[in-house]
Amino acid sequence: MAEVVYMPKLSDTMLEGVVASWTKKIGDTVKEGEILAEIETDKATMEFESFYDGVLLHIGVETGQAAPVNSILAIIGQPGEDISALIAGSPVAVKPVEEVIPSPAPIAEAPVAAPVATQVVAPAVKASPAPAHNNNSERLYASPLAKRLAEEKGIDINLVGGTGENGRIVKRDVDHYVPYTAANIPSYSAAPEGVESFVDEPISQMRKTIARRLAESKFTAPHFYLTLDIDMDNAMQSRKSLNAQEGVKVSFNDFVVKAVAMALKKNPNVNSSWLGDVIRRNQHVHIGVAVAVEDGLLVPVIRFADTKGLSQISAEVKDLAGRAKDKKLQPSDWEGNTFTISNLGMFGIESFTAIVNPPDSCILAVGGIKEVPVVKNGQVVPGNVMKVTLSCDHRVVDGATGAAFLQTFKGYMENPVSMLL
Repeated sequence: MAEVVYMPKLSDTMLEGVVASWTKKIGDTVKEGEILAEIETDKATMEFESFYDGVLLHIGVETGQAAPVNSILAIIGQPGEDISALIAGSPVAVKPVEEVIPSPAPIAEAPVAAPVATQVVAPAVKASPAPAHNNNSERLYASPLAKRLAEEKGIDINLVGGTGENGRIVKRDVDHYVPYTAANIPSYSAAPEGVESFVDEPISQMRKTIARRLAESKFTAPHFYLTLDIDMDNAMQSRKSLNAQEGVKVSFNDFVVKAVAMALKKNPNVNSSWLGDVIRRNQHVHIGVAVAVEDGLLVPVIRFADTKGLSQISAEVKDLAGRAKDKKLQPSDWEGNTFTISNLGMFGIESFTAIVNPPDSCILAVGGIKEVPVVKNGQVVPGNVMKVTLSCDHRVVDGATGAAFLQTFKGYMENPVSMLL
């Protein structure tokens, strides 16, 4: 009997997927384990393997279209099989990709719209991203469809940059490939004076997911906020001493991750989740670190952060942040957080409040370090202060519980040596 292949749920937040490319066409033989298609989720483009042997009899979602999770992606069976009943029994809701998500922007691609109404966008030619690893000494990572299209178009695939998983070259990269020249640089011109102008941008899959999840959190979880000043003089001195060692480079954010992780071990009620009929008290500490990317925000996770030193945390944060911006994260990289940190200090933000990131019950908003007059030993002296604000889900965390966590966190940050004990 023919087997129905459904649109897979490739991430915990995925509601629909976009078919970036098919590696097989109707009538092709398919073997179990072969790559059947490349699927774009709200976080990455991932290869999807077939679970069945047979012949590809039906494609339910064409390249560039989107469909909900669990709708018909394809049907695999034997030549000549009647699959009309299978198709009729499982309706497919497919939308053109323009209504759902644009293909991930190549690295060298400019924004498609000006951010203000007084500007209009001049037509621009998309330039292909520079290839990251396609030279004669390294393996070429490209889908079979991309290779075939490149050959048909007379394009040297070694010159094509890849935007698929792990930099893999996929169909859209070949379709959009334009050799980079000065003529490809997009230009912007101001709208004529007195003329109203705007550009409507499609909402990306990532932005739709961010909007849905944060709206659910904000309007479902009763938030309250606790703000505290942290004396950063000792942390600044400790960081300077650590970074003076060869091969060591830690940031203040690494100190925050470590201090949060240790404070959670001493205040386990903050390391919890509201699951509707139960409250889950997590005994492990997985810290999500918010990273700004082109289409929005990703939260890769530092697992068992309480067991790791500052240098290891630093290396993991740098690696995850880099892969997040390159859209190379895997589901295991962004799932399982028990607490989240959002740091805008590097942008000069003094303080802010963040929305709780489900399934966490708390998120810590970290501002920048500011030099201010402080009172020490009865004297007004210069000091370095960092403001942090803890957003709490009141269904799980009460005010006193959140305050106790912040006091523990403050103790670690103001005396970093205690984190080494």
